[in-house]
Amino acid sequence: MAVFTSVTLDDLHDWIRQFPLGEARALRGIASGIENSNFFLTTDRGEFVLTIFENLDFDQLPFYLELMRHLAERGVLVPAPVPNAEGQLCVPLHGKPAAVVSKLEGESQLAPQPVHCAAVGAMLARMHLAGHDFKLYQPNLRGLAWWNETAPKVLPYLPAEKADLLRSEMHFQNAFGASDLYKVLERGPVHADLFRNNVMFDGERLTGFFDFYFAGVDTWMFDVAVTVNDWCVDLATGVLDAARVRALLDAYHGVRPFAVHDTEAWQPMLRAAALRFWMSRLFDFHLPREAEMLTPHDPTHFERILRERIAVAAPPLIP
Repeated sequence: MAVFTSVTLDDLHDWIRQFPLGEARALRGIASGIENSNFFLTTDRGEFVLTIFENLDFDQLPFYLELMRHLAERGVLVPAPVPNAEGQLCVPLHGKPAAVVSKLEGESQLAPQPVHCAAVGAMLARMHLAGHDFKLYQPNLRGLAWWNETAPKVLPYLPAEKADLLRSEMHFQNAFGASDLYKVLERGPVHADLFRNNVMFDGERLTGFFDFYFAGVDTWMFDVAVTVNDWCVDLATGVLDAARVRALLDAYHGVRPFAVHDTEAWQPMLRAAALRFWMSRLFDFHLPREAEMLTPHDPTHFERILRERIAVAAPPLIP
């Protein structure tokens, strides 16, 4: 992620001793994304990831870290948080919340084929089912309430055509969010940001999901839509690739079968998932924060996807 807070090995000399990890031997900032400060951390006990949270506070973080532990204990492939000697998963570093988690093997698959999409779909369904009995609750902090709060902040920066699109889609999503259909959709903890760079593969073998720091309780179909809009899309056009869509949806359905109301909500959810990331990218692009390695994403990509999801009928959930 972008490095907002600098950390050196000297900073970790005493801090790391509260964990059962031995000495810190190497530290390297991770320069992708824009939310937290992340580092690859090498210790006497192996490879880990150190995260300093720039926007989340100590009260919010137990949801994310305990969710990761909950999922890992149930066989879902996610990083396991490392507790300190007092059993705490989140501790201060430079006055900010910080955590250490295990490092997944493999690498991100940035040019996915149907086989990769199928693996993601199956694991996503397993994750949803495994999280169903998770006791902590936190809403999706980048859900409809945040869209309504953020739209007025970005609208002044948009030309008329883009502003009209944003207002129109906000009207549509507010109506959908108030509908009876939306209320009956299954809910639980969702990743909410399961892009290609947040999943690791060793060849065709999925080795884990990571970066759960946008997770929250939302509809499972929103999570499916976010995932399809990245894993199954042609990056140049925003058009969905039929083979990849079919592979992901069939694999998900094989683990957690889709219901009738899921099929009815599918196209609105694909639009909602596109809107969410267009909105956040507009916000980060026009109202950026300072960071050592800041790489804001182009908002145009998800504007293109949103227009495509409005104009073109959604692929069927069930063939």
